[in-house]
Amino acid sequence: MRANLLDFDIEGLAAFCAALGEKPFRATQLFRWIHQRGEADFSAMTDLAKSLRDKLAVAAHVAAPVVLSYHASVDGTIKWLFDVGGGDAVEAVFIPETDRGTLCISSQAGCAVGCRFCSTGHQGFSRNLSTGEIVAQLWFAEHFLREHLGRNTRVISNVVMMGMGEPLQNYAALVPALRVMLSDHGYGLSRRRVTVSTSGVVPMVDRLAADCPVALAVSLHAPSDALRNQLVPLNLKYPLADLLGACARYLAHAPRDFITFEYCMLDGVNDSVEHAQQLVGLLATYAGGASWCKLNLIPFNPFPASGLLCSPPQRVQAFAQVLMASGLTTTVRKTRGQDIDAACGQLAGDVMDRTRVQQRMANQRVVHVVRAPFAPAGAVL
Repeated sequence: MRANLLDFDIEGLAAFCAALGEKPFRATQLFRWIHQRGEADFSAMTDLAKSLRDKLAVAAHVAAPVVLSYHASVDGTIKWLFDVGGGDAVEAVFIPETDRGTLCISSQAGCAVGCRFCSTGHQGFSRNLSTGEIVAQLWFAEHFLREHLGRNTRVISNVVMMGMGEPLQNYAALVPALRVMLSDHGYGLSRRRVTVSTSGVVPMVDRLAADCPVALAVSLHAPSDALRNQLVPLNLKYPLADLLGACARYLAHAPRDFITFEYCMLDGVNDSVEHAQQLVGLLATYAGGASWCKLNLIPFNPFPASGLLCSPPQRVQAFAQVLMASGLTTTVRKTRGQDIDAACGQLAGDVMDRTRVQQRMANQRVVHVVRAPFAPAGAVL
């Protein structure tokens, strides 16, 4: 079987070339052709020796998953659905801004974490993506956009691993993919501009700090273990004290001097002033105060299976005011791509679920919350 060269970081490609009897500098040339120029045809790689091109034609190929669909939002957001085989398809989203272009990439077909407010989680889990399937989303999108926009310079300046899946549960494929993104011979992205989002796989947070520290975003969504256990089931294994301890340790290696905490605003569940005050107290106990945190409040994007509603704007603002008054840097995320189901929490794709998630979630339909301002005694999921 021919190797897909998108599966290799530059060290892996050097080892592949060595197995073909080629010197390491050939791997660098080849890497640049693939990632900087978007070339998949070995015969077009004119500074490679013909003997090497002939070897590559037999032993390798450069192939991204087939695009099943393409949708463009009125706000400029673009979503692609990629066929990764076996009945599975994953989504990637490009979000243009005036000062940057961000690509949101998937790491798994589905997700095994099962967060209550996430459309992907309600689909269940099929499998991890390979390094090549992760990298291919960037490879395809970057070079598609250059042609689409008539540019010969880089379009994608930021990558966020916030698509389908929990990236740190696919660690072996994730790290080589990150190294491709960061390589000066590949996409040359800054560590500050590549973000891994996690729901809290504590051992892998520590490993990422040692192996490939990039910006870290943590899906928090609750100020207490009692509530987070119901919203983010992984909290039962890695409770808040363990998670925030790992985040505090990560700071010593992080390219930024803060960790981003994502907080999805759920009407009557986690959005009261009391919840905000609890969150301030929780975060203040780690890493010496508020300066190490950035809070990103995310308006919930409802989908039918969730049974949840988005917090009203005035409640989101009241929540944010409590955080900011305590010194926490706080932003409210602007919803993008909602008309094409490309907003946060809406990515779903197609997944051959191997986890019977619908049956499991049907058995856990109620989130019990402590009565607080704006919060009922229980909210039905």
